[in-house]
Amino acid sequence: MAQAFRSNRVVLPEGTRPATLLVQDGLITRVLTTGALPPDVALTDFGDHAILPGLTDVHTHINQPGRTEWEGFETATRAAAAGGFTTVVDMPLNCLPETITVDALEQKRIAARGLTYIDWLPWGGLVGPGEDETANLEHLEPMVEAGVPGFKCFLLYPGCEGLSHLSLAQLRRAAPTLARLGKPLLVHAELEGPVMEASKALYAHHADWTKYATYLASRPDEAELAAIRALIDLVREFRFPLHIVHLATAQAVPMLAAARAEGLPITVETCTHYLAISAEQIPDGATQFKCAPPIRSKNNQDGLWQALRDGVIDLVSTDHSPCPPEMKPSGAFDKAWGGIASLSTAVPVTWTEAQRRGFTLEDLVRWFSIAPAKLAGLTKSHGQLAFARPANFVVFAPEKHWTVTADRLHYRHAISPYLGRTLTGEVVATYLHGEAVYSAGGFAMLANGRDLSV
Repeated sequence: MAQAFRSNRVVLPEGTRPATLLVQDGLITRVLTTGALPPDVALTDFGDHAILPGLTDVHTHINQPGRTEWEGFETATRAAAAGGFTTVVDMPLNCLPETITVDALEQKRIAARGLTYIDWLPWGGLVGPGEDETANLEHLEPMVEAGVPGFKCFLLYPGCEGLSHLSLAQLRRAAPTLARLGKPLLVHAELEGPVMEASKALYAHHADWTKYATYLASRPDEAELAAIRALIDLVREFRFPLHIVHLATAQAVPMLAAARAEGLPITVETCTHYLAISAEQIPDGATQFKCAPPIRSKNNQDGLWQALRDGVIDLVSTDHSPCPPEMKPSGAFDKAWGGIASLSTAVPVTWTEAQRRGFTLEDLVRWFSIAPAKLAGLTKSHGQLAFARPANFVVFAPEKHWTVTADRLHYRHAISPYLGRTLTGEVVATYLHGEAVYSAGGFAMLANGRDLSV
């Protein structure tokens, strides 16, 4: 039976307006802005709750197989559904084996079967020479043929052994292959040198690592700035698509704006935590706020918001990077895992800050739906509510206030810097292929999600 979903605020490609989505067999068959419904259609009217296109997180660490005790497909996609996401793109590290070969990709697909509430697809990894002095360049094209939409790499130690980082010289050797394949390279843009130098000085002076200021000083802006300068030069020379993940320093915005004005194929993301938390707010010993690059000052945060307004930053991601509680002990920041879990809270947290700065629901859709779909190669099916598209959408109450509690997190370990925070904007329901996978705090059965890379 055909279904209809109506709202006074539907975010369509041409703007936000009252509209009705007609859905059959998981697809949008019509978008009505005027006129009567066809007969024999079951109508769900959401009133003033907004309907947004399904959201995509391009920076999720699911960690399965191998470290499912950190997170897994079931818990990660459950939290994502509660957060309004209908698709996540899984990072190639923290799982075992890391997704750096087709064989490892197939192991991940096997691990995901029957365990996903929403759709997903995997990034591949680009690694530097390890102990055997070889990189995985020969595996990149087979992974593309197997369906990965792009690759992730690090320019400094990523925290886990299997996805070894690259030097700039090693990345330069990989650049011609990346240009030929034409898939985006997602780079954790911090150089090892400035981080090592800063940390060495702090240890030499017996700095107090329970102070957030110490951790912040150990990851200086220059680590990001030097990496981004070098990456821009490589893109200028080789013209491979570059995506800067989790930009934390607003000092990089002018050079990124200039590079884009030059026509270089560069896109940029920042994360919810950089937009909603400032260094001045972080208590000493509160390691639930630790991430890399670190959360910087309030003035820096304002610069990131301006870069979003100006379009220099394209999208917002979660960088959902969970771990067991014993890896996140309160106290010394140098002893704790650097990651923030936020799949279920990222959109309301971002909206809370965005709406008071004058941004709109259309901005939210651009950051969390349109631009992520483009990066992941999903523009034919994701990012807008239109004829023949999958009926993936989110019902969102933009004015609703609610408080973050542990039972609202839904991922494996209830660790969050947002616990106790009152937010504006609540995900009411998340629909995948025309069916509610999350609604009124409850979830549909597993195995609704699909691997979009197959």
